[in-house]
Amino acid sequence: MIRILVVDDEEKMRHLLSIMLERRGYLVEQAGDGVEALKVLDTVHCDMVITDVKMPRMDGETLLKRIMKTDSPCPVVFITAFATVEAAVDAMRAGAVDYITKPFEEKRILLTVERTLNLSRIMAENRDLKKQASGSEEIVYGSPKMSEIMRLCARVAEGDTAVLITGESGTGKELLAKYIHTASPRRDKRFVPVNCAAISPSLVEAELFGHEKGAFTGAIRRNQGRFEYADGGTLFLDEIGDLSPEAQAKLLRALQEKKIQRVGGNEEIPVDVRVICATNQNLGELASRGDFRQDLYFRINVFPVEPPPLRDRMDDVVLLAKHFLHLMGGGSEIELTEGAQRVLREYTWPGNVRELANVMERAVILVGKGGCITADTLSFLRGPSPFGTESSNFQLPPQGIMLEEIENDFVRQALAMTNNNQTAAAKMLGLTRAKFRVLMKQI
Repeated sequence: MIRILVVDDEEKMRHLLSIMLERRGYLVEQAGDGVEALKVLDTVHCDMVITDVKMPRMDGETLLKRIMKTDSPCPVVFITAFATVEAAVDAMRAGAVDYITKPFEEKRILLTVERTLNLSRIMAENRDLKKQASGSEEIVYGSPKMSEIMRLCARVAEGDTAVLITGESGTGKELLAKYIHTASPRRDKRFVPVNCAAISPSLVEAELFGHEKGAFTGAIRRNQGRFEYADGGTLFLDEIGDLSPEAQAKLLRALQEKKIQRVGGNEEIPVDVRVICATNQNLGELASRGDFRQDLYFRINVFPVEPPPLRDRMDDVVLLAKHFLHLMGGGSEIELTEGAQRVLREYTWPGNVRELANVMERAVILVGKGGCITADTLSFLRGPSPFGTESSNFQLPPQGIMLEEIENDFVRQALAMTNNNQTAAAKMLGLTRAKFRVLMKQI
């Protein structure tokens, strides 16, 4: 949902603007000056900022300069009672999108907001394209198994064939999907990821296909779905196995007909989208049990790709570790001793590449940038994990263990490995969501 930050030292003015914007369905955050505004922007993402110019502590112009220096700047509109031509010109030169004088009409504000939000979307798309082109999410490999996977991905990228990427959590399924997109003729269009497990079942249809104004409570205007947003590009459906049967049926129709209908609408909208799906579940088994539609399974499984778990490509462990250290070092080289490399090779990596990245981040914190990571630094990796391939060899130590502490530690690790996705973390531990929530309350 679109979020707008209103910044003004006059409470009545903030309240008035908030009412105008909330009536149109926007989420509104408020701040009394530039200092408060920066605190808000540090905690939540805002699509645009409307700010007064004259304010105590930090004025609007200083706030604009601070926003423009951030990694993800949003458009800023000035609003002031002290308007001059010179001030307006200076504001535009500093990077403001518009300059509105008080008193103002509601129509003028809303038109400015609509135009500015269009600019905000363009800025976000440009950031996404730069990120895809920057190589910051480079796939690092050297092992024969991963080399074969990359060869297959390069081949399938040339066409529009449906791809199903399977495998354990943390093996880089989304990175492979992005690679296929950037190597395809659709590279200049959007890559739109959707985590199916993170969407409420009641909202999946609206999320994928969009909705019309008044389609349901809270639908105060037409909203574009992910299929429309990805038109001409690639739609990546992660955790596809978690889709409800109703959503599976509608997804199948969209893939077959290459048309969608917004929730609450009758119009059939043609879409040109390449769909790449991913899951850590065995969809073949789910389909045979009737827990996943067989016709949808056959539709998305035209070209299966299964990246190997990290324990099956151990030649890549040190390569990947050094790559992560280079990214985290900020220009300062961090040494990885032979002893540390041996520890990394002996561990079974139940969380795969994602866990390795987390381990390297923890090690960098321990030694500092420009430091040296030794076997002692990695002492928290105590041999094979009980979740790994050698779990049957895990022995209870003679002095015993605190089971609750072990459970809590595993819950934290699972959340870290899955980027706090509770559904995926529960599956990693072989638990139901209900049991996982119980364990989370213990932490």
